[in-house]
Amino acid sequence: MKCLAIADLFITKEMMEQGLKTLIDNGIELAIREWRHENLEALQKDNLAIEQQGSEAVCLPENLYDDIDQYEVIITQFAPIGQKVIEKATNLKLIGVLRGGVENIHINEAKARGVEVINTPGRNARSVAEFTVGMILSEIRNIARSHAALKQGDWRKDFSNADFVPELEDRTIGIIGYGHIGQLVGKFLSGFDTRIIFYDPYFQGETAFEQVDLETILSDSDVVTLHGRLTEETKHLIGYEQLAMMKSTAVLINTARSGLVCEEDLIRALNEKQIAGAAIDTFDHEPLREASPFLDLDNVTITAHLAGSTIDAFKNTPKKLAKSIVQWKESQKA
Repeated sequence: MKCLAIADLFITKEMMEQGLKTLIDNGIELAIREWRHENLEALQKDNLAIEQQGSEAVCLPENLYDDIDQYEVIITQFAPIGQKVIEKATNLKLIGVLRGGVENIHINEAKARGVEVINTPGRNARSVAEFTVGMILSEIRNIARSHAALKQGDWRKDFSNADFVPELEDRTIGIIGYGHIGQLVGKFLSGFDTRIIFYDPYFQGETAFEQVDLETILSDSDVVTLHGRLTEETKHLIGYEQLAMMKSTAVLINTARSGLVCEEDLIRALNEKQIAGAAIDTFDHEPLREASPFLDLDNVTITAHLAGSTIDAFKNTPKKLAKSIVQWKESQKA
């Protein structure tokens, strides 16, 4: 059995070699190629286009798949596996995706050709959850704003939320999307003696926290944090109508997908002080444009799509996927 792994600037060739060693130990012939970009910014630009428009938004260089018909397994993180690639991969049986979603795979074509697709849900859950806690604290306690002011020589003490800077104890945290990341966020923030509530119509299982409807999340929470997947159903789940349901002292956190929020409505709500603030790590246009209204707002913390980017998340993901592929290989013998 032959496997082609496509590395990138985040999961490098060396990480692939180390993490996928289990495949070689189990008799799988491994080839590793690199989807090259000039820098991380260029890779993230391609990745954003794929997340928003699907697997056909960006074409792979021909040299990555000119002999793709030799391989039964393809492993990718960000590189798109579109219809053209799957059509040429006539022996393909499995696509392994080194990420929580499968936005970069042409799922319909894979299904039509009987190609199984597996991914690594929760692979960067801890990195995103930890980052989310940091964003909450940064926004409500003005950490980033104070840092930026001091760098400019301004010993700033007056902020837009100066009259109601809170502690987290006894505050209500509303989590929208209660998968791997949302559950970790709840676990971490419960250590601050908060009340945790969550909204997720697809959640089934046991939890120590209270499951409520979306309206309750919005009206009751001091912090609303988004951790859902972006689908047709969840696109612009949060618009001006939803923001108007929130407390005027509440903040919105988005370390998930930009499309979950209508950016235009959020900017309006922040300008009007409809909510106290927001902390945003993902945007409709990345990098942010020079004229982005976010840059002029004094009640928002913004970061450059960093939440899931830790060395631990990237280097451990190939190991997790390799285990799943070995299990899949064994199942083929049955």
